[in-house]
Amino acid sequence: MTEGPTVTQHTGGSAGALRVLAVDDEQPALDELVYLLRERPEIGEIHAASEATGALRLLRTHPVDAVFLDIDMPGLDGMELAGILGEFATPPSVVFVTAHDDRAVGAFDLGALDYLLKPLREARLAEAVRRIGQARASARADAPRQDPNEVIPVELGGVTTLVHRSTVSWVEADGDYARLHTTAGSHLVRIPLSALEQRWENAGFLRVHRSYLVALRLVTGLRTVGSSTLVCLRGEGEAAAVELPVARRQVRELKQRLALGPRTPRPRGGQSR
Repeated sequence: MTEGPTVTQHTGGSAGALRVLAVDDEQPALDELVYLLRERPEIGEIHAASEATGALRLLRTHPVDAVFLDIDMPGLDGMELAGILGEFATPPSVVFVTAHDDRAVGAFDLGALDYLLKPLREARLAEAVRRIGQARASARADAPRQDPNEVIPVELGGVTTLVHRSTVSWVEADGDYARLHTTAGSHLVRIPLSALEQRWENAGFLRVHRSYLVALRLVTGLRTVGSSTLVCLRGEGEAAAVELPVARRQVRELKQRLALGPRTPRPRGGQSR
């Protein structure tokens, strides 16, 4: 099943209204959940997806405060998705919405905020929304939101693999695609290298060449060959040690980033390639 459409609804409420994502592979159940959420004045935006990997794709560009999540779904089920959400820098609250009453223990072991049984009752949904608001209010006002780019779904032959950014050693441009070289092998993704450069610039990655983005944590040194500069990366897992070319205009920035530390944000301004 493919990712369902994104549903966005703005109430006339305050700027602090909740943003939520509903995930259910059964369209009638998803429609009902979205409808009931629309009736809650505390909610400012509603997004929807019909399966777990679609939800992860959506979260890359639409961070939310809470996810209302079915359990039994094809591919990644709700429990597995909740485990992935728990790895975000600032995890969204998870509310399970299911017809099964025998999974509650496992749900709360995953840190679920609430567990609602189908058919939904408005009073119970209202209580879950109230709990989400309380959880959000208790968090630090300046806490960073979750990073939706930490996990990238990679599809090959009908099988979806979830690639964590922390496993990526370097990225290679491949036309409008990018090839991730990770500890478990390489994966082609439908994301341009320029997009990953922007998303990962403050996560320890640097574009060193028009064709290469590297994880600074793996850099072991620079090597000069004639008039060219190569950056040396140590191997991790199935990702072998490599030497990649550095664009002449990027050498200075690379040296600065290595001296200041891999998580130092790169300065804004013109890009040289």
